[in-house]
Amino acid sequence: MTERTTPLTWLYAPGDRPHVVAKALVAGADVVVVDLEDAVAPDRKDHARAATAELLTGPQPVPVHVRVNALDGPLAARDLEAIATLPGLAGLRLPKVTSPSQIIRTAHRMSSLTAGDSPALYALLETALAVEHAHAIASAHPSLRGISLGEADLRADLGVREDAGLDWSRSRIVVAARAAGLPPPPQSVHPDIRDLEALAASCTHGRALGFLGRAAIHPRQLPIIERAYLPTTHEIEEAETIVKAATRDQGAQALPDGRFIDAAVVATAQRTLSLANRCR
Repeated sequence: MTERTTPLTWLYAPGDRPHVVAKALVAGADVVVVDLEDAVAPDRKDHARAATAELLTGPQPVPVHVRVNALDGPLAARDLEAIATLPGLAGLRLPKVTSPSQIIRTAHRMSSLTAGDSPALYALLETALAVEHAHAIASAHPSLRGISLGEADLRADLGVREDAGLDWSRSRIVVAARAAGLPPPPQSVHPDIRDLEALAASCTHGRALGFLGRAAIHPRQLPIIERAYLPTTHEIEEAETIVKAATRDQGAQALPDGRFIDAAVVATAQRTLSLANRCR
């Protein structure tokens, strides 16, 4: 199953609970992430791996990614061997990445398992060291299609209590992704599944920082995330006005209301319209 042009929601589901995964697949997320790592107790790892492999033997209603166990531990190799060649796998999420060499080794490993056709890789950066290496990781290998923060682990690593203490790291990830030619990263999960107002406010802040979309841990979070990241009616109207003006005159110009537009402004307007059309 291929992904939408612009995914906005990634819904996590624990790999050892197939009934929860089944519900997640029809919950409306753009991508479902089956988790073999943090959401699964140590004594349930084998069960989670087997259940996920069984799921991925056939097509799915939405793209399915799998978050494998930490690459520096013994379980990741078993995870990769169990799922690498299965037709239902759309991507691999690699937790606790700290260096580009981990991406390169994983990509080569996947190529050897799949005869050269490696699934898309996504790196989760969850420590201060990972943030420092963000651009090197983001540009490590063509199979890497995205990076994002794991904010719970990063918060613990930095000893940060207030949310604003993560903003520098967030901006660093956004810049690194852009510099490496990757899509804007999605936000990390919002841990409180009841406080939807706080989720909406956090999404607004994330959008202002340059994120695009967000990971979720409950289906009720999905419409809040999508609404926060889709352009508003006003933004769409403004973008349409800019694109129409640029079609008439491709040079820099001032609109009747005094706004100045140039190639950069037009490119932003075109991205807005592309995002608005994702669900049409």
